Amino acid sequence: MAFDLTLTQQVMTVIRDQIARRQLSAGARLPSIRAFAEAQNVSKSTVVEAYDRLLAEGVITARRGSGYYVASAFAPLSLAEIGPRLDRQVDPLWVSRQSLETRDYLKPGCGWLPASWMPEDDIRRALRALARNPKADLLDYSTPAGHAGLRQILTRRLAEKDIDVSPGQIILMDSATQAIELLCRFLLKPGDTVLLDDPCYFNFLAKLRAHKVNVVGVPYTPNGPDMAALTAALETHRPRLYLTNTSMHNPTGASLSPINAHRLLKLAEAYDLTIIEDDIYSDFELEPGPRLSAFDGFERVVYVGGFSKALSASIRLGYIAARPDWIEALTDLKIATLFSSQTFAAELVCQVLSDGHYRKHLDTLRQKLAAVRGPTAERLEKLGLKPWLRPQAGMFLWCELPEGYDASDLARQALNERIVLAPGNAFSVNQTATRFMRFNIAQSQDERLFAFLKSHLRT
Repeated sequence: MAFDLTLTQQVMTVIRDQIARRQLSAGARLPSIRAFAEAQNVSKSTVVEAYDRLLAEGVITARRGSGYYVASAFAPLSLAEIGPRLDRQVDPLWVSRQSLETRDYLKPGCGWLPASWMPEDDIRRALRALARNPKADLLDYSTPAGHAGLRQILTRRLAEKDIDVSPGQIILMDSATQAIELLCRFLLKPGDTVLLDDPCYFNFLAKLRAHKVNVVGVPYTPNGPDMAALTAALETHRPRLYLTNTSMHNPTGASLSPINAHRLLKLAEAYDLTIIEDDIYSDFELEPGPRLSAFDGFERVVYVGGFSKALSASIRLGYIAARPDWIEALTDLKIATLFSSQTFAAELVCQVLSDGHYRKHLDTLRQKLAAVRGPTAERLEKLGLKPWLRPQAGMFLWCELPEGYDASDLARQALNERIVLAPGNAFSVNQTATRFMRFNIAQSQDERLFAFLKSHLRT
């Protein structure tokens, strides 16, 4: 046996090996707990725990009064089932599907940081602190609005962006994506019109299609939406909602200017428009920029935030900040559709934010992104990929391919070489980004990416 394993793990390994060598076939009865304990020279409690774990994994089954048996063999796993769908149409879900379904590919097209950039030590420290804290709520449902202590912390964090909000105006959700979904259910009905930036985050497009609304794209500029085009869309379509990133816009990296923020809010008032301000990338910001929620005071703007980008993609937690008279109805809708949000995730995030390490982590993240932003943009430009904008913060570069190239075709070719790219039309309402591609600078440091681009692009 391997003595770096616990006794329970050693027993489990013996059984797995016997099954693998077909000494125990599917349906075969395992030795009794007493007999196996004597044969392996371990205690009966060790065998009980090993059998219980193998039961939980589905390796063995238990029959009351009869004993334990090897479970039926699993169907063989086909690599084709876990690989990318090369024939899949490039649509708003294409990049997400390819990024999530492939584990060992390069992912310069994905929308998150490498796991090695995340504060794993801080999270483990917080987990240990929660385990030692008898007052931590790890088992029960959350209150309807979510963890009170975390909502208090969020009010202080939002105040740093000049957003004045009380804990009673904040509702915790399991992610920013889920927060936007709840708001769409609350605000929209089939047939309504919604404005999106063109280009925009591709999941906005996918989500709104599911709600069966009419989507109108507004061209995006380095300072925010094209105000003339926005005014024309408001006049022509009378939309119910505008969904946007105001800071470190996905996919362009641009941020809304103060002048355009004021213009946008005046238009929203004139045309009875509600705005969802998705601020999921705010922690990457070097200095706080203009927020519609700060200027508006939540009259026409709803704010959405979350922690998946800078803290952990596995700890799913987001939140909504909204006008006081909407909170009751939003809370009821949350209970009706979700019942409750994750207490454990809220406890963990609250612990991480409270111990002082998170701000140091953010400083490190910003420094890392700053260190690779310029060199990555220059390398891409030398290969013929021209950055549309040189952002001051964030993780994205929106680049234009040389004349004659189609980003979707290039992305399909990249999959053959185990690289996931993000073609422009996945982000475009009007399908006008054929020659554009979004690059995640943190995920674009592997030489295989640049070798692929060099071999497939003529400069």
